[in-house]
Amino acid sequence: MEQPAIGDAFGEMIRDAYAVRTGIGPRPLAGGRLPRPVIEVIERDDGLINGAPADHYLDEPEAWQPHDHRALRLCRGHVLDIGVGAARIALELQRRGFAVTGLDTSPGAIEVARKRGLRDTVLSTVDGYARASARYDTFLLLGNNLGLLEGPERAPVFLEALARLANRGARILAQGADPYGTKDPVHVAYHQRNRARGRLGGQLRLRLRYRLVASDWFDYLNCSVDELDQLLKGTGWHLKSIDQKDRPYYLAVMEQDH
Repeated sequence: MEQPAIGDAFGEMIRDAYAVRTGIGPRPLAGGRLPRPVIEVIERDDGLINGAPADHYLDEPEAWQPHDHRALRLCRGHVLDIGVGAARIALELQRRGFAVTGLDTSPGAIEVARKRGLRDTVLSTVDGYARASARYDTFLLLGNNLGLLEGPERAPVFLEALARLANRGARILAQGADPYGTKDPVHVAYHQRNRARGRLGGQLRLRLRYRLVASDWFDYLNCSVDELDQLLKGTGWHLKSIDQKDRPYYLAVMEQDH
C-alpha cells in the first residue's frame, strides 16, 4: 500500500476548506463536479481514526463556543495567537482594534489567514520566534491548543519560550479538555496504555491526514486541571484562574510568577 507523502496536510486542508466556503479557487470534487466537504482525518498511534468537517476553522463569532467569547473578554494589550490556523479568533480581535499577531507552522494556514485579512502573521515555531524582539501581553492557545504543551518534557521548553516573548504581567489564555470523563472503552484503554508507558493518560500521539498528504507524528495534550497545575510547577508560570462552565472543556488563565 502506498504511504502518504509527508507535508503540510493541515495547510492543504485549510486551503481547500476556504475554497469550498468562498467558491474561490480549486476545490476537491465529488463525482467530478460537486464540491466535496473537506474532512480533517486524525490518526492516533493506537490505530484510531477520527474524521470531522474542517469548515469550523473558518467559523465566524456567531458559530463559536461560549468559552471562545469569554476568552476574548480576557485579552489585553499586544496579542500572540499561537496556532492561528485560518485566523478565526485573530481576525475578530483585529476587528476590535487589538494589535494581534498570528503564528503558525503551516504555510497553507498562514496563506489563508492573510487572504482572510489578518495583517500580521509569522510562519515559525514558538521556539524559533522566541528569538524575535516582539513582546506580548496576551498569548492565546484557543481551539484546544493547550494541547501544544505536548506533555511533561515539552511543556517547560514551550513555556520558557513564551516567557522570552512576554511583557511584564503577561498572561496565557488556553482552552483545554479534560479527557477523563469518558466511558468509551477505546479511550479508557488508550489512557491506561499511556500510563503503562510512563505518559500522562491524555497525552496523544497523532498525525493529520488529508487526501494524499500526512503530517509528521506529533504529541498533543489533553489533561485535567490538576495535571496542568503540576505541569506549571517550576516553569515561572502559575494557574491564575479556571473557567469550567463548558465541561469537559475549560479555559485556563496563566500568569508569570513574580
